[in-house]
Amino acid sequence: MRATVIYGERDIRLEEVPDPILSTGGDAIVRVVAACVCGSDLWPYRGVQPTEEPHRIGHEFVGVVEEIGTDVTKIKVGDFVIAPFYDCDNTCINCRNGVSTSCLNGGWWGSDDKLGGFADGAQGERVRVPHADGSLVATPGMPEDSQVPGLLTLADVMGTGHHAALSAGVTQGSTVVVVGDGAVGLCAIIAAKRLGASRIVAMSRNPERQAVAREFGATDIVEERGDAGVARVHEIFDGIGADCVLECVGTKESMEQAIASARPGGMVGYVGVPTGGPIEVRPLFGRNVGLNGGVASVRGYVEELLPEVLSGAINPGRVFDLELPLTDVAEAYAAMDERRAIKVLLRP
Repeated sequence: MRATVIYGERDIRLEEVPDPILSTGGDAIVRVVAACVCGSDLWPYRGVQPTEEPHRIGHEFVGVVEEIGTDVTKIKVGDFVIAPFYDCDNTCINCRNGVSTSCLNGGWWGSDDKLGGFADGAQGERVRVPHADGSLVATPGMPEDSQVPGLLTLADVMGTGHHAALSAGVTQGSTVVVVGDGAVGLCAIIAAKRLGASRIVAMSRNPERQAVAREFGATDIVEERGDAGVARVHEIFDGIGADCVLECVGTKESMEQAIASARPGGMVGYVGVPTGGPIEVRPLFGRNVGLNGGVASVRGYVEELLPEVLSGAINPGRVFDLELPLTDVAEAYAAMDERRAIKVLLRP
């Protein structure tokens, strides 16, 4: 089969690789219907995260189950399934505590699993899923093609935006600021609106992304960054800042801006993959601002969000503004790196 391999900085290749095989009884082989490029994939692509040796890449996919192991009981051949951006058994103590990204038996796509097999990267034609009953969620039936983008967001960005909103404590009447206008930040706007936020500020300087932000529920746009952006947020919210700030970027600058945008006693929900330097505690301490978040355990959110995606109550698939065949995966990375696309959907 064909799958995407990263060799180093701005070196993405589609190559022939071995077909996945069942090996442990609890696994499944899924034919990928759609995958995508994530903002976090850009860190190794840009060389921010070094690539020591060529390896598979991609961690978001939906598809159809082609084979199952002898121990699989919940997932059937022919099911259309959503896979979270990680592998989990969904039964260990960490999974039961709602932190399935720390599954004691889980792992990550594109690497060897703890069972002695290989979990293929998502940007390919097929993926071996180690814990099929734990990781995969089957849809009620075969979805319409138009529903596929929305379902794909449940593998990562919609669930991650939801995690940011929950981590920040968004509830009915909350005032919210979203730092980051990528796919996660835009989905965080959907999540904040869904949870009842009364006013949502999207921090964005990109007209196309501003339009999507407003479509998703943003009531205000702030184009300024740094101190100027913080000042504008404080001006909007009675001179004190917002109840909840959703940090969806991961740089030192974005985190500092998020912290400074929260009101005294407010909360920052952070989901951006950290790539910057250390964060000072004193600005948090002095104003009693809380910090909560981390790697989003999106597997735990799929069943809650799935009905609303299928019904059209929410439309997170709108973040895919470019669709390409898998053969053009290098262009998909370039388009996101150069901010010519919010998020790129790949069709094998």
